[in-house]
Amino acid sequence: MTRVSEHECALTPSGTAPGKEPAPWTVLSVTLQILGNVSEFQRVVNVLQEGVDFDIDVNASVFETNIRVVGGLLSAHLLSKKAGVEVEVGWPCAGPLLRMAEEAARKLLPAFQTPTGMPYGTVNLLHGVNPGETPVTCTAGIGTFIVEFATLSHLTGDPVFEDVARKALKALWKNRSDIGLVGNHIDVITAKWVAQDAGIGAGVDSYFEYLVKGAILLQDKELMSMFLEYNKAIKNYTKFDDWYLWVQMYKGTVSMPVFQSLEAYWPGLQSLIGDVDNAMRTFLNYYTVWKQFGGLPEFYNIPQGYTVEKREGYPLRPELIESAMYLYRATRDPTLLELGRDAVESIEKISKVDCGFATIKDLRDHRLDNRMESFFLAETVKYLYLLFDPDNFIHNDGSDFDVVLTPYGECILNAGGYIFNTEAHPIDPAALHCCRKRKEEQWEVEDLMREFYSLKRNKKFSLKRASDHGEGESTQDTVDTSSESGREQRNSKKKTHSLLSCPSQSFNSKLAVLGQVFLDNT
Repeated sequence: MTRVSEHECALTPSGTAPGKEPAPWTVLSVTLQILGNVSEFQRVVNVLQEGVDFDIDVNASVFETNIRVVGGLLSAHLLSKKAGVEVEVGWPCAGPLLRMAEEAARKLLPAFQTPTGMPYGTVNLLHGVNPGETPVTCTAGIGTFIVEFATLSHLTGDPVFEDVARKALKALWKNRSDIGLVGNHIDVITAKWVAQDAGIGAGVDSYFEYLVKGAILLQDKELMSMFLEYNKAIKNYTKFDDWYLWVQMYKGTVSMPVFQSLEAYWPGLQSLIGDVDNAMRTFLNYYTVWKQFGGLPEFYNIPQGYTVEKREGYPLRPELIESAMYLYRATRDPTLLELGRDAVESIEKISKVDCGFATIKDLRDHRLDNRMESFFLAETVKYLYLLFDPDNFIHNDGSDFDVVLTPYGECILNAGGYIFNTEAHPIDPAALHCCRKRKEEQWEVEDLMREFYSLKRNKKFSLKRASDHGEGESTQDTVDTSSESGREQRNSKKKTHSLLSCPSQSFNSKLAVLGQVFLDNT
């Protein structure tokens, strides 16, 4: 086994983003919290606030900056209070990390200013889109924004982020082929497909992932319907004996009979929609490849049962471990723990060097490369830890929670059901309901003063309760605080509203979150 030499021990950082390398810090901060190292999490949060600057002349990947920087900052923001960080008044609807996430996201918005609404792949953080920027972007680079951008819109009250993310998703949907498939790369100006290979792997993967996760996060019928239609086409044209191949998007003919390591997220995604049996069969296929090499090669030729030339490496990707974590929560099948054990032993034996864990350049002889990808810390380590830590707060079943007071009323947080973005940064879905701004409930000074003087004169106050049925709706009840009947009226109202209550699903699709299957009437 070849190890990285001592003079190369400062592994080349990968996945760095604009500014003073915020990407490694953001991916590390959330991992630290999940591993329970709150003191180091607090230190990293201070580093982020003091050392990151987005006003620089740098060309940044729109996709990578979103999933790593925006997603990492949002997740760290929502986990701050749990980690003992002193939060400002109005949290989670305000805070320094949230403002940083918003600033980073605004730097990406110029990329979405295209005739189709599909974003360019790269944007200059100081000057916007370069005049000579290529209009060709991969499908995942267009469809992987709704989780972060919708979260940002709900927390800040600015709809522009969710709006551009939805427009991009709908543009891809509109331009699918007649047989229901999307290609690999598209021209964002003309909406013409440049690469017409259709599959579930590289260049496409997180588009499908975000349709499912966006549907769960936002309880969105349209997003789930899109995915279920894609899922039918994928099964019809790309699935062969529990493997998924690459096909021509218009004809459905096989173009590449290969398995890519990035495709190993698919069983985990299947588990989220309750398709556990198919997920396990596909997972076991992928696991046989892992056992053959001690890792997943980037490309694996299915008919030949061996690696593809120049694609023999394993950069410690997380996807198979991610699926194992989801499926273990759903099934408790010990085979999934065996994969976790194998992963730990393989990574320790093959890739560990004095200063970290190096990318495996070639799984055939286990030669190493001088780099450690940031997703190793953000995802691989995190999913491995969560696979073996059943009591982690991420796995909360709702029996434990926090009640916080926001400018818009009481809010329940940290009750479980976290949604991971594609870089494994967890988002608390409950937080999206903490900062809803309704016209009837704006906390203006004049309204507060009016209520105050009305209370002094009449010893009555007007209590506005937010409706569960959408934005802009509310009910208004007048409660007499000076009478016994008023107290009884108040108490009866409290009894009719459980502290932990979930509105019924707004659509009929079956969903499963960490193995728990829900229908629309639950």
